[in-house]
Amino acid sequence: MTNLEMMKVSETAIKLTSLSSKGGCGCKIGPGDLSQVLRQLPQAAPDPNLLVGLDTNDDAGVYRISDELAIVQTVDFFTPIVDDPYDFGQVAAANALSDVYAMGGKPLTALNIVAFPIGKLDKGILAEILRGAGEKVREAGAALVGGHSIDDNEPKFGLAVTGLIHPDRIRTNAGAKPGDVLILTKPIGVGIHTTSIKRGLLDAEEIRQVTSVMTTLNKTAAEVMEPYASVHACTDITGFGLLGHASEMARGSGVGLRIFDSQVPKLPRLRELAEAGSVPGGTKNNHAHVEGVVQFPADMDAIGRLILCDAMTSGGLLISVASADADELLAGLRQAGVAAARIGDVTDSHPGHIHVLE
Repeated sequence: MTNLEMMKVSETAIKLTSLSSKGGCGCKIGPGDLSQVLRQLPQAAPDPNLLVGLDTNDDAGVYRISDELAIVQTVDFFTPIVDDPYDFGQVAAANALSDVYAMGGKPLTALNIVAFPIGKLDKGILAEILRGAGEKVREAGAALVGGHSIDDNEPKFGLAVTGLIHPDRIRTNAGAKPGDVLILTKPIGVGIHTTSIKRGLLDAEEIRQVTSVMTTLNKTAAEVMEPYASVHACTDITGFGLLGHASEMARGSGVGLRIFDSQVPKLPRLRELAEAGSVPGGTKNNHAHVEGVVQFPADMDAIGRLILCDAMTSGGLLISVASADADELLAGLRQAGVAAARIGDVTDSHPGHIHVLE
């Protein structure tokens, strides 16, 4: 593609996020509605090789091939969350690949999933989306092996990813143990920031910053975490927000969690932007869904609570690690360039619930 063609694509792509009412993981079906649907599915016959399925709402499925090999499978796609098509492809790819990293696996292959209004938008926009995704897949060390496309009124893009893992080294969201420390590897607030992009409330540097958060692979964090047998649970923070995914960890593990609001890394200006009305519908759905399982400080206002429920796209890993190794793991993550923070701990009280503390 020539420079002139790329400039034309960039100008056309300015309004990519305006082509849908929701963007990124914020366009997911809400956790409450989704759980009602899943409860109606017929119970499948037990398969001893299905090591991780639907039971704990984990990040990906894991199926054992042999005593030493299992495959990790996931799929994720969504509507545009940024206006630049290349960046959109990068974000969507990083988000889909993250599910494999959250399980402790290594991505192997990826398939493109494309919905695009081919008669309405410049074909160069789609080419740039695919180019961005392809470069992110290569950065992950995986191979892009094909895909499927349909003509649709709204652009949507994502990947189906297959990874590899040893059956004895799976990191599920259901193994957290009392006494563990909780570590988060990326800041929250992506949903509020990307909604602010649609409203024209972010400057170029702020857009670059949130885009950088979303396009950063969880590869390095997963590699630093991998040698630690004391990592008892892991999940990535995406559409259901920090508290939504943390509640799944608490429920699946049969433990309680404490999360300290002041220690949770956050993108700049979150309160200001939220007060200006840039709270996505997905964030509000998340807050309603966790209302019965999260105890907030009495003096925390509605904005503070919504921020902790913000619908993330391509967020960080939430790691539950034995306290004896927490400082070493945290130092290793930071030394590797991961903006990790210790945000809480795991308790044997209030199982299945979260206490948010200041």
